[in-house]
Amino acid sequence: MRLIPLLLALVIAPALAEEKPLTLEVALAAADAAHPLMQSAQANLDLALADQQLAASSTDATLSAEGVLRRGKTVVNPDGWEADNLGRLVLRKTLFDFGRERGQVEAAAHEVNARRLDLLDTRDARRIDIMARFFDVLLADAQQAADNEYTAVLYVNWDDSKRRYELGEMSARDLAQKEASYQDLREQRNQSQLAQRATRQKLANALNQPGKLPAELVPPSLGQNDQALLSYEELLPAALQSNRRLLAMQRQLDAVASRIEAVRAGRAPTVELELATGDYSRDAITRDRYSGGLILNWPIYQGERVDSRLARQFAERSRIEAEAEQYRRSLAESLLDTLQEIEWLRGSARPAAKVQMDYRDKALDRARAEYELEMRSNLGGSMADTQVAAIRANRVEYRLALALARLEALVGRPLAELAPQTKLMEKQ
Repeated sequence: MRLIPLLLALVIAPALAEEKPLTLEVALAAADAAHPLMQSAQANLDLALADQQLAASSTDATLSAEGVLRRGKTVVNPDGWEADNLGRLVLRKTLFDFGRERGQVEAAAHEVNARRLDLLDTRDARRIDIMARFFDVLLADAQQAADNEYTAVLYVNWDDSKRRYELGEMSARDLAQKEASYQDLREQRNQSQLAQRATRQKLANALNQPGKLPAELVPPSLGQNDQALLSYEELLPAALQSNRRLLAMQRQLDAVASRIEAVRAGRAPTVELELATGDYSRDAITRDRYSGGLILNWPIYQGERVDSRLARQFAERSRIEAEAEQYRRSLAESLLDTLQEIEWLRGSARPAAKVQMDYRDKALDRARAEYELEMRSNLGGSMADTQVAAIRANRVEYRLALALARLEALVGRPLAELAPQTKLMEKQ
């Protein structure tokens, strides 16, 4: 009967190596550590920084060495071929490009800001995911303890029923019903034990430690669950103003606007400085060993190059504007849904769970008294009922903590900053 629980324990035990109990604060600190999602967001930021550096260097001076090996006929000797080789150093520097570089640099800077906001948004998502995985482990442990208690109670009842059946005090049908109830709950208990391992694996992955499953977790206090909040009408403008994802889209629109100006400047002239020094295998009065000058390059015809690049940027602007407008609507809906969830959890779910806890505590006290008087043997079931009530209460608090974390991520600012004059609400 107890072979499967033993095997499950043998599977879980090696993974749950001895270590310090894991707190929520320590787990959340891993949100800044290396993780595939964070690495991807950081890589996008690094690409934007590289593009910014590239844009800023577009008008940097260039120094090049040129060498030419050639032969040619001269006027003096039209019948013979003479060497006409040359070697020189040329320094070129763009002095004026009439907006090309400025537009590219500004666009790159806006892209960098957008990627930084994306990185912070990814970090917020990581924190929420870690919190959710942390709470899942706590609930899985509590559920396993409750299911184990229920299973023990039903096993004792079934074992007692077998003796009563042998004495003729119980029918075969009633005995079969006792065994069926025990087997159903035993199956549920075994599933709960598997959930302990599965939830720990997900938490380890969230912490970017897939091979190190946490053994023991410290239940958090969650004192911020009673943080007073502004109304939806007050929070929505703040969210539209400081939501990181929305701000990132605005920076992308600014980048598009700067690129449009840079593309338009492609029709303007450029002024370059050129300094050169060289040596020739054949002297001529028209050749200078040292030279310097200004070069004006004014594009007269470029085909469809400028117009096609402008069309692409206009299309990109339309795409981002549409996505930003859609996200504003989604943000407003998510904000309302989250606030309503918090209101329901605080106003209904939490009081109901508290009443259930009070009732189960009283029932447990009565069961203890009856057990001591040897009147009834339902103490184990009452203890399990109390554990289930505690699970319900904890689930409400964990869900509330996650809702508040999502709300803070949606607004893009700490909730305490939006209502600094308020105090923590008293628990109902």
